[in-house]
Amino acid sequence: MNFRKGKGREDPEINLIPFIDVLLVILIFLMVTTTYSKFTELQITLPTAEADKAMQRPLEVNVTVDAKGAYTVNNAPVSFRDVGGLADALQTAAKQANNGQAPTTTPVVIVNADQFAMHQMVINVLEAARLAGYEKLTFAAQTGANK
Repeated sequence: MNFRKGKGREDPEINLIPFIDVLLVILIFLMVTTTYSKFTELQITLPTAEADKAMQRPLEVNVTVDAKGAYTVNNAPVSFRDVGGLADALQTAAKQANNGQAPTTTPVVIVNADQFAMHQMVINVLEAARLAGYEKLTFAAQTGANK
């Protein structure tokens, strides 16, 4: 039934203006959130060292902390009572590594902590090294290739 007798029917048309507005908003969003790897890379040239190898290695004390909370100092198990006892074990291990004599230089304490060891266990080792008077500390780590 045609209730409009005098008018003809208009052809339907698609309004493209809202579609273009949505595409412009998406384009702006993508431009803002895109990371540009060109700007994140730093082009640096690292210096080279041509020094001879050290004639002697510094005195090392290896402390291992496993995930269960067991400590070893230079591969000898240590029962943890308190931080002072661990400091005494570090000093004893340094003397044994130096042929029973007190070391003339400060030994390097190498902390080998399991990835699942509690943070407090590692802090105990750091505190024991401080109490023993050992200021040189380092942490052992694996490279990412062995995962």
